[in-house]
Amino acid sequence: MTVSHIPVLLDEVIRNLDVGPGDTVVDGTFGAGGYSRAILETGAKVVAFDRDPTVRRFAEGLSADRFRLVEGVFSRMDDELGEASVDGVALDLGVSSMQIDQAERGFSFMQDGPLDMRMGGDGPTAADLVNNAQQEDLARIIFVYGEERESRRVARAIVRRREEQPFSRTLELADFVERALGGRRGAKIHPATRTFQGLRIAVNEELAELEAGLVAAERTLKTGGRLCVVTFHSLEDRIVKSFLSTRSGRMPGGSRYAPPVVQDAAPSFRLIFNGAQASSDAEARANPRARSAKLRAAVRTDAPVWRAAA
Repeated sequence: MTVSHIPVLLDEVIRNLDVGPGDTVVDGTFGAGGYSRAILETGAKVVAFDRDPTVRRFAEGLSADRFRLVEGVFSRMDDELGEASVDGVALDLGVSSMQIDQAERGFSFMQDGPLDMRMGGDGPTAADLVNNAQQEDLARIIFVYGEERESRRVARAIVRRREEQPFSRTLELADFVERALGGRRGAKIHPATRTFQGLRIAVNEELAELEAGLVAAERTLKTGGRLCVVTFHSLEDRIVKSFLSTRSGRMPGGSRYAPPVVQDAAPSFRLIFNGAQASSDAEARANPRARSAKLRAAVRTDAPVWRAAA
């Protein structure tokens, strides 16, 4: 199937995975299958994960003997595949451009659709959250996950309005948040951008899923197996940076989203390169989604999986 979705940092991910015939790779965020197709071209096998049931159509035509798509979250890869069973794990985080482009999914503040935002088909929607969460909880979500400095102002306005009329549509909420923040006033981004990001992350529990997925990758990778993670905003990148720095013995463990870990463990990862790789100027010009992308990568050592502190 031909798709218009452009995978971000694809060449860099494939190069750092360094896999070939006989290897098995987890594509933890299948989406339109861009990473999976490129990995299959190396001769490796792919086990892909995606919680979104609508992506199955993008798996049509992929090698039946070397490809399998699992409908579920990537944090369960160790349950599905077992410990020390794969040679590579690739994660392309966040919401996909396909999901944003589908107005009926409710991710976009630029297109009208139901206020949904679920990557999968179950659980509470963004409308449920907006219309039912306590004001202080709503403010925390918008501040922590959306990094919106005016989160209390936004939450207070939402609660006042929903008492008269619940929110049900994306443009309805986007226009209301814009007015609550006093309009655009030359802002570089839409005033509702951060609020929508916060709601989306909360609805899909994205940061908790990322934390659990990194630990699952640690369990699932063989010695010498490689982990490549592409992030698109600071919250994701901070978690990946902290995890890999900790697991490579470079800083104390723990994060704001996960319990602290035992510190006397041997490093379970070795960084492939210091810091993060960004997209090239040419890729950023060709694909706006790539502008904020960062790649971090590491190799699994032969050390045991780290234990969470009691």
